[in-house]
Amino acid sequence: MDVKIVFLNGDIDEMIYMMQPENFVSNESKSMYHKFHQVITSYGFEENVVDDCVYHKFNGSKYIFLVLYVDDILLASSNTGLLHETKRFLTKNFEIKDIGEASFVLGIHILRDRSQGILRLSQENYISKVLERFDKKDSKPGDTLIAKRDKFSLNQCPNNDLERNEMQKIPYASVVGSLMYAQVCTRPDITFVVGVLGRYLSDLEMQHWKAVKRVIHYLRRTKGHMRTYRNSEDLEIIGYSDSDFAGCQLNKRSTSGYIYMLARGVISWKSIKQTLIAPSTMAVEFMACFEASNHRIWLQKFVTSLWVVDGIERPLKIYRDNNSVVLYSNNNKSFTKSKFIDIKFLK
Repeated sequence: MDVKIVFLNGDIDEMIYMMQPENFVSNESKSMYHKFHQVITSYGFEENVVDDCVYHKFNGSKYIFLVLYVDDILLASSNTGLLHETKRFLTKNFEIKDIGEASFVLGIHILRDRSQGILRLSQENYISKVLERFDKKDSKPGDTLIAKRDKFSLNQCPNNDLERNEMQKIPYASVVGSLMYAQVCTRPDITFVVGVLGRYLSDLEMQHWKAVKRVIHYLRRTKGHMRTYRNSEDLEIIGYSDSDFAGCQLNKRSTSGYIYMLARGVISWKSIKQTLIAPSTMAVEFMACFEASNHRIWLQKFVTSLWVVDGIERPLKIYRDNNSVVLYSNNNKSFTKSKFIDIKFLK
């Protein structure tokens, strides 16, 4: 569903006199969201405890979810009658256009196979447009995202103004920004390399540009890859975390990441450079696990408030490939070599 002229739906509760200044920025969105919240909660919807753009409503065994993004509304319900009742209520209170069953949301293609209980999310159309925009639609498909021994650092950046001027002619930032949107929405497989290449937006060298083109060639081959979810009676959120060791060539900081899965599909992921320089693989992997655990708490609160996944309040599983981290986490003991972990993460 799409809300027409969304910012004109807000109510003004006082007399206002104004003159539009230069670089005027509207505050009507806040007024509209406030009104929408009041209207939708009066109809029995409740706001998610950790995401104020997600609402849910239960009516006996029937339930419906509402997701709001600027002027777009997504509805998902277990009952067709409840879905149509909610649509009529929204249409009565707002000028809304019903565009039917959701097939594209924010450039993401939603594909359903109800007979098999499968839901897929694809950005093939978006990736094709990116390839065409940067004249890569007919480029050679690539097998891998990054070469095994590729290392990137600021030491590779241009040494003089002539080299910098030459590199400014390359649309590096535009390409990386386009890749970031795919990475955030549906392509966790490119998260690490795009995050690394994003560190050189303002000071790049030809090796960085070659690495970006390698990612594009990889997407040329895999643009049809999708996030896939399968119907399952035993829903459980499972996490995985990992880290390299001193991967940054300049300051020896490590890059860690995590990924969470539900319904046999990926639901959340992240790759980020750590803020501390750790002295051991155990330390960097513990820090990665700590960040993953923080996100696990958010995920647990989010899913618990949906009331559709039984047993979600039990401890979530996070898998690691470092036995020392598991031992240290379970024993809750302090050691001389781990004091900085105690101070930073366990105080």
